[in-house]
Amino acid sequence: MRKHPYRRRKNSAWNRTSIQKSIVSAVLGIISLFFFSSLLTAMGPGYSLSSSSINDASRNISNEMFVYMMGMENRHLLKALPEDHKPPSVTSAVFELATSINPEDPRSLLGRELPGFALFDGRIFAASEEISYADMPVESSPPMEVLMAEREASTERLEEMDEFKEALSGEEELEKVVHIIHSHNRESFFPELKDVDVSDPHQANHGTVNITLAGERLGLELAKRGIGAEVDTSDIGAKLNERGWQYGQSYSMSREVLQGAIDAHGEFEFYFDLHRDSARREKTTVELNGEKYAQILFVIGKGNPEYEKNLMVANDLFERLKQEYPGVGKSVYSPPVTSGRNGVYNQDLSPNSILIEFGGVDNSLEEVYRSVEAFAEVFSDYYFSGALSEDGERE
Repeated sequence: MRKHPYRRRKNSAWNRTSIQKSIVSAVLGIISLFFFSSLLTAMGPGYSLSSSSINDASRNISNEMFVYMMGMENRHLLKALPEDHKPPSVTSAVFELATSINPEDPRSLLGRELPGFALFDGRIFAASEEISYADMPVESSPPMEVLMAEREASTERLEEMDEFKEALSGEEELEKVVHIIHSHNRESFFPELKDVDVSDPHQANHGTVNITLAGERLGLELAKRGIGAEVDTSDIGAKLNERGWQYGQSYSMSREVLQGAIDAHGEFEFYFDLHRDSARREKTTVELNGEKYAQILFVIGKGNPEYEKNLMVANDLFERLKQEYPGVGKSVYSPPVTSGRNGVYNQDLSPNSILIEFGGVDNSLEEVYRSVEAFAEVFSDYYFSGALSEDGERE
């Protein structure tokens, strides 16, 4: 039977329209791909997709949500869900991933809006008397231009460190069993700086007169007690600036430095990452036997799946410090693991890795050095007591 001419024209027109739509869709898809790629590039490495940003987002996905998502591909996985389980709300899930706010938990909103409220999602494992959540450190990220700004500081501390090193230069070379690093290496102290706005803790930063001096002093104090330490004084802030990275990526940068040290030396027994708090003097200082000490705070990252091993070491050191130097040890604290926070602090590299804060912005290096010496004394007793087994695990 011969087809009607109108039907042939109609089919031909439909085919042309379909082809045109396909071409337009392909062109728009390519344009969208290029636009999305250029957008990520323009945002820079500080904001582009990375394993850390994906990890932060994944923390907002509950276990049941994850199993349900996997069960969409493998129905057998759904059997692991509770019998009364209900399919999750897609709208709520997308909203929570996009905003980090859980509609069913008002604290997730209040913690972002009320200063200090998020601290209560952290945990104090041990503390000196009269220490509360209000005394815990608050992570604060100074803008890179503030971090890298040139400031004048007294050279007295640098000369003092050179003299201290010279006095110990003839000592026997020790095997390096401790690694000391400073992920926020430019953290400094107002009493050591000149002509700065002391009302703004972000101004307490300096390229050379900073927390790395505490690290060097700790290395020397440990050496005096027969413990070898490798002290890394890398300028992490400068490395971030060179790559165009954000301050929040400091631990990613220090992790590269740590991995390089491990590759060159082999595994160390202990890893200390030294910092100073941004809190003011009344919350970071204690008087003992007529002398002022910068308080010591141990930070444990619960984002590390095996953080409990690191916690055991920190708790032991804190208890020893509490007995020998009452009040100098402030607490053992785990900050809340939320989007935008590191939560691991590279402590997944070793069960004997701890972040230690010595004092705050208003402490002098003299006060910090007293605390460093106290910690070195306590740690050497701990180390030589055989508190660890040969494989680095607790006895």
